[in-house]
Amino acid sequence: MMIRNVLGSAVALIGAAAAVYSPFQAWYDGRHGSAYRIQDLFGGITTTKAAVAGSILLPFAFAALLTVVGVLLRSRMMVALAGLVTLGFAVLWMVRQYQVSSSLALSSNGSGLGQGVANALGGGVLLLVGAALMNGRGSRRVQQQPAPQYAPEPAPVPYGQDPYTQDPSYAPYAQPEADTATFSSSDLPPELTAPDPSPSPPSPPSPPSPPNKD
Repeated sequence: MMIRNVLGSAVALIGAAAAVYSPFQAWYDGRHGSAYRIQDLFGGITTTKAAVAGSILLPFAFAALLTVVGVLLRSRMMVALAGLVTLGFAVLWMVRQYQVSSSLALSSNGSGLGQGVANALGGGVLLLVGAALMNGRGSRRVQQQPAPQYAPEPAPVPYGQDPYTQDPSYAPYAQPEADTATFSSSDLPPELTAPDPSPSPPSPPSPPSPPNKD
């Protein structure tokens, strides 16, 4: 992007310089463009010599100003507009000149169209090429962050009812039920079995048997 902007700006500035320099060259039969009045472009070509400030230099100077501002702002539209202004006024002069001379050709003796017209037309083309090469300002795209996802809220419980008995899933911190399986001492190994705390009393001795009287 940077290379294209630099290249397009350079081409546009060269075109603007050629357009501004063209009125100081011969346009037709050795007559410089700065000798044509700006009014002649709208009312017809006359032999009246114009001052430089009131000649056809004005539209080309305006196009050069548009080019400089467009290059600084990296505006392709302004540079393209400068090219259209340059080409438009050059073509308008050619139409008015043709109405007077009925010919717009370069003769072998050096009369006819001069180098200034070629520079004006070439400068306008270079301005359009420079605008096409420029990328303009890069648009900054704001990355959209995804919306946070929230868990759905439980349905409201009517007044007077226990939400934990109505819907067990309502309790967010409900603990799992403990295993209620029972164990007996017979399930334990012998070494872990505790002795009986109340042992049974010893049995009394049996009475002696009577002697035999034989």
